[in-house]
Amino acid sequence: MDFKEKIRVIEDFPKEGISFKDITTLIADGEALKESIDEMAKFFKDKNVDVVVGPEARGFIFGVPVAYALGAGFVPVRKPGKLPADTVKVEYDLEYGKDCLEIHKDAIKKGARVAIVDDLLATGGTIGAVAKLIEAVGGEVVGMAFAIELKGLEGRNKIGNYDIKSLVDYEF
Repeated sequence: MDFKEKIRVIEDFPKEGISFKDITTLIADGEALKESIDEMAKFFKDKNVDVVVGPEARGFIFGVPVAYALGAGFVPVRKPGKLPADTVKVEYDLEYGKDCLEIHKDAIKKGARVAIVDDLLATGGTIGAVAKLIEAVGGEVVGMAFAIELKGLEGRNKIGNYDIKSLVDYEF
């Protein structure tokens, strides 16, 4: 399936000069959603994944069904103050400022094989932070899968040496 045909592009959103890639049209199409999940799960099939991690909020959309398909657990990564138990936190740089993500300290067992799943790989800031959180609690990142990758922003090169699968690439 050509997933790019299923993604709506909205120019000048959320501000002028941005070409927004809208996954809501892909996930609204049952066949496209199923195939996107199947493709991501296939990428992880031989990686012996124990748990899938997805960052808030669109990582949940793809991460939970990929975890289900793999027979693995799912662990959410959230913004500060959203998780009820003890957390580990990482702060990371944005283009204009900083942001922060958290994971429960006990969410991932030491040595667990972890897959990261999200909707978008852009600059690599968020996903790099997610990988740091997983490694901080003792997990091993075995791969990352994304619905969309914005190649021109070179996020893949900024996050380190991970096995990465993207369903759709945009040069930017």
